[in-house]
Amino acid sequence: MTAELLLASLQLSTPEVILALGAMALLMIGVFSGERSATTVTGLAVALLIIAGLMLVMKSPEGVAFGGAFVSDPFARFMKILTLIGSITALVMTVGHARSQQLDRFEFPVLIVLATLGMLLMISANDLLSLYLALELQSLALYVVAAINRDSVRSTEAGLKYFVLGALSSGMLLYGMSLVYGFTGHTNFEQIAAALSAEGRSLGLVFGLVFVLAGLAFKISAVPFHMWTPDVYEGAPTPVTAFFAAAPKVAAMAMLVRIVIDAFEPVVADWQQIIVFISIASMLLGSFAAIGQKNIKRLMAYSSIGHMGYALVGLAAGSMAGVRGVALYMLIYMVMTLGTFACILAMRRREGGNVESIDDLAGLSTTNPFMASVLTVMMFSLAGIPPLAGFFAKYFVFMAAIEAHLYALAIIGVLSSVVGAYYYLRLVKVMWFDPATDEFARTPGELKLVFGLAGLFVAGYVLIGGPIGEAAEAAARTFF
Repeated sequence: MTAELLLASLQLSTPEVILALGAMALLMIGVFSGERSATTVTGLAVALLIIAGLMLVMKSPEGVAFGGAFVSDPFARFMKILTLIGSITALVMTVGHARSQQLDRFEFPVLIVLATLGMLLMISANDLLSLYLALELQSLALYVVAAINRDSVRSTEAGLKYFVLGALSSGMLLYGMSLVYGFTGHTNFEQIAAALSAEGRSLGLVFGLVFVLAGLAFKISAVPFHMWTPDVYEGAPTPVTAFFAAAPKVAAMAMLVRIVIDAFEPVVADWQQIIVFISIASMLLGSFAAIGQKNIKRLMAYSSIGHMGYALVGLAAGSMAGVRGVALYMLIYMVMTLGTFACILAMRRREGGNVESIDDLAGLSTTNPFMASVLTVMMFSLAGIPPLAGFFAKYFVFMAAIEAHLYALAIIGVLSSVVGAYYYLRLVKVMWFDPATDEFARTPGELKLVFGLAGLFVAGYVLIGGPIGEAAEAAARTFF
């Protein structure tokens, strides 16, 4: 690679370069300043992520870099901005809870920045090798973050489960990639698509495709690769769970969209069947398994599995409307999830720390009407009740499925939404109709800001949805 090409590649990947260099600098600051630097490093990490986000918003050149391994396009830009918003919000939400959750260590924000760097590289990956390296950069940081509270058995167990199952999924992904390379002779997405168009598919390639999709399904916690999700969500510190539920899901879904629409577009009939199966299984399990849950973080884990199923409905359509629906769904899902987790973080007794049981929300409408109102809006939106944002998210993916003649998939999705509404409405009933047991401690300002803004977005989406829909459509047009 010549100096000119390298310079052009570095210009295309400026946000990633900033995060990589910034993470190293933050690590040095933390190492030389000791434990007392945790607050400073967290503030600098937030500033670093904001700078990367502003660079994407203001100046984001398009093109292919590093010999075709990295691509910068409108879809990558849209999903990267979402990912950065998720990471920034999750870091801000940890500020008030750092000491109680054992997160007041300088390593935590550094790991979040490195995980976010991995996510941005995943979204722009245009080659199987760059995709795998980006995925592992994100995963290795997340394994440590899940188990960062070393004094908690639950947190350590969550980290270990995530690591073991993550290693299994990485092995499946690598095996699938080796089969794809073996039967097409390429690792670059465009070249794989060209080889499939010219030669047609073989049985070995279909096996490779199945293994690749299985490895990626683990990252979005889709059934049947969801088994880590409830335990990790429940066991990890709550601010970590909030991060897990937002940014990594957006990045993994973007990566899945790119690989099936770009690399495997000529064999759409093969991957469409797999996506439809995973989508149906995720929607049904997410809806039914959440009914008996008593822990609100575990309930949100099953809710997340279900919502990934709904997002995959749009991807199964394999059309521009479908990709637009997926992009919009991930945006709205992320806002709803972060808003809900801000409320969960605010579930804190004056003496005795955080509580996670659904029954602890009893009578919240009398003790904290603002938080009860916001959480009610979030639950209605997650259930897909109009005119809230969650309704529009489901509407666009179901319409894309109907346009692609996937009627059975859309019907199953609607029926799953009806079942899922039960456990969301149960939370609303507990907050508004059950007698209050105890009052929560005063809600920190940063959490009020997060769930207040999330509530405004979800309730007022009908007024601001136009420009957001146009941005999602511009992102989807990248592939068509």
